[in-house]
Amino acid sequence: MKRKLSDDKDWASRFLPPSARNRFAPNSYLEEFDRQQLESTTIRRPFRAPPAQKEGPRSNREIRVPSVQLIDADGQNRGAIPTAEALALAEEAGLDLVEIVPTASPPVCKILDLGKLKYEGQKKAAEARRRQKIIEVKEIKMRPNIDDHDYDTKMKAVRRFFDEGDKVKVTLRFRGREMAHQELGMRLLNRVREETAEISKVEAEPKLEGRQMMMVLAPKG
Repeated sequence: MKRKLSDDKDWASRFLPPSARNRFAPNSYLEEFDRQQLESTTIRRPFRAPPAQKEGPRSNREIRVPSVQLIDADGQNRGAIPTAEALALAEEAGLDLVEIVPTASPPVCKILDLGKLKYEGQKKAAEARRRQKIIEVKEIKMRPNIDDHDYDTKMKAVRRFFDEGDKVKVTLRFRGREMAHQELGMRLLNRVREETAEISKVEAEPKLEGRQMMMVLAPKG
């Protein structure tokens, strides 16, 4: 015999407490399912990208303070005047009103050519990058038993590198039985250090790595 939903409801009214009877009411299964779905649903807020940061000083209509301390196109200080009046003077001169000291009260603004100001700033930045010296580490290779002529040639290169602002890594390589006379390599590196003491300083003390002994010098100043 097929059970009816009403039978479940009658059974619930007789044997269950009032707080649990609603679970057996018509459509209660669907309502309970919908309630659980709503509780488990996470509401995600739409992503908002941060506002773009403006590069450079504020200018013209971006200046929204009531008044500014104005320096006109001729460099004369006009004192504190309404911002609207300062904008009108800039438009009359065919130039821009640019905020140059935003922390002042009121802010200091100047009438000038904003395009020319940006161009000069970019030109100065490019010039500074061009003049910036990238320090390199130049390597000078010697043998423990190097002769005087080769040594003088190597030392000329060392001094040239220091004049150019670069560091110098002096490397000695031992071959065969030369490993038994490491004191020759140490003596040679100390000679290089002493002869360049006025223009350089030791950045890495002499040390032995495998069959190589090396030392790093850096220009003074």
